[in-house]
Amino acid sequence: MKRQTLWTYDFTVITIGSFISVVGSTLSSFALSLVVLDYTGSTFLYILFNVAYQLPMLVCPVLAGPYLDRVSRRRTIFSLDFLSAGIYLALFLLLRAGWFNYPVLLAGSMLTGAIGSVYSVAYDSFYPNLITEGNFEKAYSISSLMYDLAALTLPLASALYQWLGSAAPLFAIDAVSFFVAACFEVTIRCRETHVKNASARSGFSAAEQFRRELREGMDYIRGEKGLLMVVFYFTALSAAGGAEQLMLPYFRNHAGRYAVWLVSAETLYAVLANFMVAGRLVGGVVQYRIHIPKERKFAIALVVYVVTTVLEGTVLLIPVPLMAASFFLSGVLGVTSYTIRTAATQSYVPDDKRARFNGIFQMLNALGGVAGSLVIGALAEVLPERLLVTGANVLVLGAVYLFIWRGREHVRKVYNREV
Repeated sequence: MKRQTLWTYDFTVITIGSFISVVGSTLSSFALSLVVLDYTGSTFLYILFNVAYQLPMLVCPVLAGPYLDRVSRRRTIFSLDFLSAGIYLALFLLLRAGWFNYPVLLAGSMLTGAIGSVYSVAYDSFYPNLITEGNFEKAYSISSLMYDLAALTLPLASALYQWLGSAAPLFAIDAVSFFVAACFEVTIRCRETHVKNASARSGFSAAEQFRRELREGMDYIRGEKGLLMVVFYFTALSAAGGAEQLMLPYFRNHAGRYAVWLVSAETLYAVLANFMVAGRLVGGVVQYRIHIPKERKFAIALVVYVVTTVLEGTVLLIPVPLMAASFFLSGVLGVTSYTIRTAATQSYVPDDKRARFNGIFQMLNALGGVAGSLVIGALAEVLPERLLVTGANVLVLGAVYLFIWRGREHVRKVYNREV
């Protein structure tokens, strides 16, 4: 039977709208990180600012999951994008007036983190419904490409910030981006059958219905050993991911080591990071064009998990040209891992449980990320960044063995499927 086209009206609209908002968000988040570093001069306060964004993810996704399994995810998506447009417009006006207050920005970071975490659950749960049968891997290769293309703007963000001396114009771009994205998302036509099914299950009070559905979601994950092992592994990966936040401070704190290069240390880091983006772009294009036999998906994912961990754990120990090669290879392999895992899990979980699964998954990932960031941020005050980056990735290798390799019988059932 001939495979259906991936590029339906709804899939095209969600792709264009998402890309527009991701570009604006990428520009502003990088610039704001530089603002915080410049004003505070502290690696710990910089990481604390990032932690503030992650804190709502400890609660909001798991609370949003049962709710988003009952209401329109499409409406939630475009409503939150309109709200984000207003928030970034306000930030533009404040920064344009020369205003800066670290505690208030910390609170603002928590607010945008709460919005982003609910949006992410809604988007991740709605997106599979816009993919035609047999095209999941192609769709998620496109999804990864959006973020990678947006990341190519990082050197532009750094250059604009240094040239203008303010992040305000970047926030104006962000506000426009979110507004335009929401206008696209309003036009999506997909009928959400999970809303009708949820209405049929009603009959309890709102609080009782929420409690029942949250427990049902947790019971579902506990009963699916393959999904459980994947959730545990990525939670550990998120905890170790706190070390990635040391990359920018490392280049700033050791700028003398890179004085031979004709750009600032921050811009050099952004350029190197774009080698990973380039790798992900190459990997995404390859993933879009090829079909991985279902019986090989688990083995490929396992090898990728090991190799990328080794590359990321040693990247600060090697010269800049080898750093560029390491970033590039990590990008190629990383998008392969992302596509296999996301396509497999999102197609495996039933639509009426998908938001709860995504909510719990993101909540545990955020818990790992917050804990890891706080510990690594505190240790960064007394220990070298290189040591922390390498040590964190050694722990990731342990998680690969404990959850993916030892749980291979169950994980293989999730990954080795035709999607």
